[in-house]
Amino acid sequence: MVINDNMLIVDFQNAFNEKFPGLRIEFYKKKHDINAGSLKADQYENNVLLSQIATKGHLGDIEVQPSMTVAELEQQFEDNFGLHVQVFRRSNTLWLQTSSTDDWTLETQNTKGLHSMVS
Repeated sequence: MVINDNMLIVDFQNAFNEKFPGLRIEFYKKKHDINAGSLKADQYENNVLLSQIATKGHLGDIEVQPSMTVAELEQQFEDNFGLHVQVFRRSNTLWLQTSSTDDWTLETQNTKGLHSMVS
């Protein structure tokens, strides 16, 4: 996936959600600890340019593969761009932070999220 200077948070969220419809990604002002959640008060609005909140490097390609763990994806955002992200998984009508299951792959998280919507 590519992040460019004119991309809003919502643009990346939509692209991510197309790839993983059972997941959601949010961007935060502060980094969260391992296996810890992020505070809603620290969440950026989705109409913010990613270039305005990136604190490292230049925006560009980021690898997002189903076989990656949530922790690997979140760390990649941190290392490459200085962006603090949190992945959420759908659970019926709710969205849960994946903080206690960051060692699961995106594929596993997505499958679990999609299955929670089927009744």
